Formats: sequence, structure tokens, C-alpha cells
Amino acid sequence: MHAFDWSTGYASQRSPVFARNVVSTSHPLAAQAGLRMIQAGGNAVDAAIATAAMMTLVEPCSNGLGSDAFCILWDPASGRLHGLNASGCAPAAWTPDYFRRRYGADAKAPPKRGWDSVTVPGAVAAWAALSERFGKLPFADLMAPAVEVAERGYAVPVIVQQKWRNAASLPELTQQPGFAEHFLPQGREPRVGERFTMPAAARTLRRIADTRGEDFYRGEIAAAIAAHAREHGGAMTTADLAGWRPEWVEPIAQDYRGYTLHEIPPNGQGIAALIALGILQHFDIGALPVDSTASQHLQIEAMKLAFADVYRFVAEPRAMTLTPAQMLDPAYLAARAKLIDPRRAQDFGPGHAPQGGTIYLSAADAGGMMVSYIQSNYMGFGSGIVVPGWGISLQNRGHGFTLDPARENVVGPGKRPFQTIIPAFLTRQGRPVMSYGVMGGDMQPQGHLQTLVRMLDYRQQPQAACDAPRWRVNAGLVNAEPGFDPATVQGLRDLGHQVLPFSDSYQDYGAGQFIWRLDEGQGDAAVDGYAAASDPRRDGQAAGF
Repeated sequence: MHAFDWSTGYASQRSPVFARNVVSTSHPLAAQAGLRMIQAGGNAVDAAIATAAMMTLVEPCSNGLGSDAFCILWDPASGRLHGLNASGCAPAAWTPDYFRRRYGADAKAPPKRGWDSVTVPGAVAAWAALSERFGKLPFADLMAPAVEVAERGYAVPVIVQQKWRNAASLPELTQQPGFAEHFLPQGREPRVGERFTMPAAARTLRRIADTRGEDFYRGEIAAAIAAHAREHGGAMTTADLAGWRPEWVEPIAQDYRGYTLHEIPPNGQGIAALIALGILQHFDIGALPVDSTASQHLQIEAMKLAFADVYRFVAEPRAMTLTPAQMLDPAYLAARAKLIDPRRAQDFGPGHAPQGGTIYLSAADAGGMMVSYIQSNYMGFGSGIVVPGWGISLQNRGHGFTLDPARENVVGPGKRPFQTIIPAFLTRQGRPVMSYGVMGGDMQPQGHLQTLVRMLDYRQQPQAACDAPRWRVNAGLVNAEPGFDPATVQGLRDLGHQVLPFSDSYQDYGAGQFIWRLDEGQGDAAVDGYAAASDPRRDGQAAGF
């Protein structure tokens, strides 16, 4: 087993949770919903679906029934990883000309909010696909905890309330159809500890339960979504919803320090973490002090190199001019590593910094099934659109397209946009080790990189790696989280990094969940147990039995 240093190490003082069945996510009620499924005879997939359904209610600032989703899971029956891309595609009417006619010849991208930012939502289809292929319990049972909470309500926690309050100050959100009706009860956001209910979402969840999600895409719910779009000038139709399906995909991978990191292939940005690790393996990071300027500098430069390629080339796979294999070619990554100068910061190319509104969860059971799952409305509260009578809060993934016809990620009918949300999975010699993720826009691959380096190069246990301060490459700047040694920050500035501290860790540095298999998959029978961690930057917990 990997020789962790089990000391806590950082300021949160959270301890790892040890159990044979575990769910880790950013809201306790959601983790408990997942555990209920395992206790009822279900597996980790059942737990993940129930947790995800609950998260649409208890963290609505980050996801909703109109989210997209991705998943990587280890199936002990087949002895391999499976990937699911449930990111939706553009309506058939979407072209660059469609948006330029509506928003002017100088428009660079689809709008940030409103119906013209909404692609087909994929999360509900992800739940159904995962349940059908890998679940044990009846699908309706998985929706039951979320239905209960939608009807009776829950007390709004501290960090969710803060994000809710921030969103309530934005007219671009509050003026969208359905937003105030559903998310500003009494004309304002809920206060901490105040009960919030969403009976319209309960109605939707019951229909989803009764039809295994079919009604959402090819039934009364789909008709309501399309009618609301038509009423408010959107292009989404029943045909757009009915014609879409999630896609089972083979994860892409990168070896690092005797382990292998797996990510969902493009149209997502997970390849950025793989590129950065492939560059970093050419440096002896572990020989440098863990929180030193030298160590952080090398990681930052590797991440900048990765983003330079990802923001240029990643899009819908059929539109890409480079394949993932070409972007991960060992000789190419070795050449990129040679560009890093340990003595100075460099600009390797432009990128942008999308802000995130995402939830991540991980679940693992005593039979060895492990699930890494993420769903998101993209920017906080997504498009701002909420379908009345159904409580469906819709993502704004369409804003991730460009209108530049020369770019791979240009908008087009039925095309999927560049996606920021990425689940991760770690194996060793083909056996499962850890399901994990770090939510938060372009922070996600940066979080994957930083936490994994801490665990594999520095032997920091998962909770310590989660608690440790983070940096964020951000449009040519480096944001440094409070908690970094001031000498390290000054050292980065001395190397030429433009370091700008942000104090809002909840928004800017992501939030992770980690489940590490203690026997690292060496046994084929029931597991010895897991060590799980949950990020102190959110309201959540790792819970198990």
C-alpha cells in the first residue's frame, strides 16, 4: 500500500473517513441518500445516482435537473473502467449566423445566460444509463430521497447560502424566466438555516422515477421544456431532446509515478491534467520541499503548457485537428517539458478562465465498485432559466462554444461544446486505487494535478492533500489561496509570476472529494476498506459504514 503520512497537516483539521462503503460529496444530506441505497442492498452506482439526484436540490447554485454529467466507474464484474459522456448537444438551429443575427456581428460566443445558452441537458439520461447498465435497485427507489427532501425542504447551509446570495445580486440571473419564482422565495435568497422547498422539482423527480428518465426527453417534461423555450425565444425543440443520447466512452490515461490517471476524453478538459502530469514526470518534484516555490513553480508552468494546447485544440472529437493520442505523445510531452525554465515564469500561450458551478461526488462499496461522478449547471445557477411547474434549472453550456468558424470549438447543430467538468480515476497496474475529482471551472484539472502530486510525490494522505492551499492559473495570472507560506508566494513573484491572492476559497479554488482504496485493488474479493476525504471549501462530508 502507498505509504501515506497520516498526519492532518493543514488548517481544516478534518480527518479522513475509513469505511467499507463510502459516499463523499459536498452536502451531508446527499451523502446520506447515497448510503441509504447501499444499506438497502444497492451498490456504488445506485448510491451515486441517489446522491446526484439529491444534489440538484441541496446545492442548486451549482447543479440542477437540467445539468450535464460525466462519470468514470470501476466495475469489479468486468474488471475494468467505463466512461460516460452525458454532455448535451446544441439545438439544430444553432449556427454562428444564428447568434450573429440575434446578438450582433461582433458577438464572439453564445450568451452567458438565457435560453440561447442552453444545450440539451444530460444528467437525467446519465442517471438512467448508469442504472440500466450497472445498478441493482429499482430506478424509482433511487429518486425517493430527493423527492422527500424536495417536498419537505431542508435547512440551507452556510457555503451554499453564500453562493446563492452572490447569484441573487446578478440581474443577468434574477431576470431570467422562472429564476425568482423558484430561487428567490419571499423576494430574496434563503438565509442560513432557513427551510427551502421545491415541490415543482418533486413533481419532475416522480415522473423521472416512473419513466426511468424517458419522460424528460420524450414525454410531457420534454414538451414543457420545448414550450418554455419557444415562449421565450429559444431554439430548443422536442426533436432536439428526443434525438440525443449519452455516450459510453473509453477513458484516456497518463502514467505517473507508477500509477495511471484516467480522464474522460474530449470534448472535456480532463486531458489538461494528463498533459500536465506527462510534463511533470520529467522533473523530480518529490526532491523539492512540498510547499516550496520551486515545486509550485514547476507545477504551474506544466499547467500553463497544458492549457495552451487544450484551449486551442479541444472540442467535439469529430471537429478536432489533433487527436488525444497526439496531444499525449510521450516525445511531444518531453519536448514541452524542456520549455520550462526553473528560474523564471513564461507565457506559453493564451487561455481563458471560466468560472464554475459544479458538484462532484464519489461512491465506493464493499464489493469493489467505485464511481467518480460530476454534474454541473456550469456557471452558478447556469442559464438562470427554470421551467415553471417542473423546477428544472437549466445549464448554460452553450456559452462554452465560440462563433469563430476557424476554431474547432465553433458552434454547430447537434455539436457538443467544450466542457469543463471532469471526473478522475487512479489505477495501479490495471487495478482500482482512487475515484476523485475537484469541481470548479478551469480549476478542475489544476486541482487534479495539485492533489495528485501531493499524494504520490509527497505521500500526503487524501484529506491533507485536499486541505492544502491551492493556486489557480487564471488568464495569465496566478491566484494563490490564503494559507500559502508568504515566502512561497513572494518566491513565485520573484520568478516572474503575477500572483494575485483571492480570499474567496469557496468560489476560486475548487472543492474535491476523494476515495482511496486501502488495498489498492490488490485483492479480487471484498475490499479491506477505503480512506475518504471531503473538501472543507464546501458544506459536505465523507460518510460511510
